[in-house]
Order: sequence, then C-alpha cells, then structure tokens
Amino acid sequence: MKMALISARPKIADKKSNLKTMENYIKKTKADFYIFGEMFLSGYPCKDEFQNLAETKQGPSIKRLKKIAQEKNCYIVFGMPLKDEKVEGLIYNSAILIHPNGRVDHYNKRFLITFGPFEEKIFFDEGEESNVFKTKFGKIGLFICYDLFFPEITKALSLQGADVLICISASPSTTRKYFETLLPARAIENTTFLAYVNIVGPQEELVLWGGSQIYDPLGNLLVKAPYFKESIVTCDIDLKRLKTVRANRPVIRDIRPEIYQDLYNISRFHKKD
Repeated sequence: MKMALISARPKIADKKSNLKTMENYIKKTKADFYIFGEMFLSGYPCKDEFQNLAETKQGPSIKRLKKIAQEKNCYIVFGMPLKDEKVEGLIYNSAILIHPNGRVDHYNKRFLITFGPFEEKIFFDEGEESNVFKTKFGKIGLFICYDLFFPEITKALSLQGADVLICISASPSTTRKYFETLLPARAIENTTFLAYVNIVGPQEELVLWGGSQIYDPLGNLLVKAPYFKESIVTCDIDLKRLKTVRANRPVIRDIRPEIYQDLYNISRFHKKD
C-alpha cells in the first residue's frame, strides 16, 4: 500500500483553489492513498466563514473529488467543515475518506482545541464516534490534530481492528516537539502504522510546520517531509508486518477492559479535596 503525504498550504476561504491544488498533487505521483491536512478544503482559520464554506457529503466539492478518486483508482483523505445532515447550522471539523468506488466515510473531530489562538468550540460541534473504515488494503482509523493528545481515541480505533491510523493536522510550529513525541508513542502502544499529515506555511497568525511523517508499529520513522516547505512524500507500507509485530508485542491482547470503566468513574465522579 503506497501512501502519499501532501504537506501543502491551502488558501483561506478559497475552496476552488484548494480543490485545484489537491488535484494537481494527486496527478504528480502514483499512490493508493493521497492524504491532505486538517481543514484543507477551506483553509484553517475561517471563523464565521465556516458556516458558508461547509458542505454535506453530497456537496459539490466531494462530488468532484469522488470523480478524481474513481479515475485514479485511489483513496483520498482530507479535512473540511462538514454540515450535519439533520440539524441546520450544525457543522463539524471533519476528516473525509473517499474510496475509489465512490463511497465516502468521515470522522468528526472529538477534541476541539479551544485555548491560545484556537477557538474551535465556538464554531464546531464535537464528534461522538470513532469508527474504523474497511478498504481493499486494510482497516483505516481517522483522527484529527488535538485528538492525538488523548490516547483513548487511538486505542478505540485499534481495538476495532485498525491497521493504519491517519492523523490530519493544522499544527503550528510551537507544538511540533509535542506532536513528534506523541506520534511514535501512539504507533507503539497500538501496534499500528501511523500516518501524520500537517498543513504547512502561514494561516493568518499561525505558522504551520508541515513535516508530515509515517511510523511503523514499533515506532520507527519510515518517512518525513521537510519542515516549513510544501512537498509530497510517499511510503510503501507492508501490512503483513502487523501479524508478527502483534505476536511479539501483544498490547491489544493484553488490554484490560475494566480499566476503562475505572477511568470513566474517576473522570466523571472525581471529588476535589
């Protein structure tokens, strides 16, 4: 399975231009998966404009990308503001997975970052599900940026059989060291491949560091894109390695479910001294 990680800079509130950028990168190289960063369709800091930029899964942007996926016989992963299909005015910070057969899956970001320069809870509703998605290569789990700081997300995906975890991101330069510490840890503790794709360059007051990368199930770095530079890097992933790795380091087998009940009780009902 060949994955292409695209560290690129979307234009703010310009979906037409960003779709063209995606199309151009997909044409540049042959791969099975093309992965773009968080909110790549719209640009990241759109604030009140997110309402106007958001679309449903039946919207024109996804229709255009479905056509490309079918023509290239590939999967496309990217971020966008996604409309709730039942509740008017409700939108999510979402990761979209388009299959070559036209199927569209999505994940809504569960942990919305709202401190410092980030205001996601003002504009988005929190996601409530973490599902894995079957592809012809294996099972894929999606999560977004700040979700990385909560290991319960990736554990939920790995317990559902995820072979590859994909994290799309809009991470500024001040947080790079934290991400590069946690990424291999999440791969190791779940014995999964982990692909991380970050936007690069300025997005208003934020400067994003790019540096997209892939880790194997033992936390070894397989490929890394340059910092602060637009690029596309590719990596071939051998999912057959998972059987051996998980036999030698059976962290999925050794999970104790009662700990999660304990964690719920401690988090939900803890008392302050």
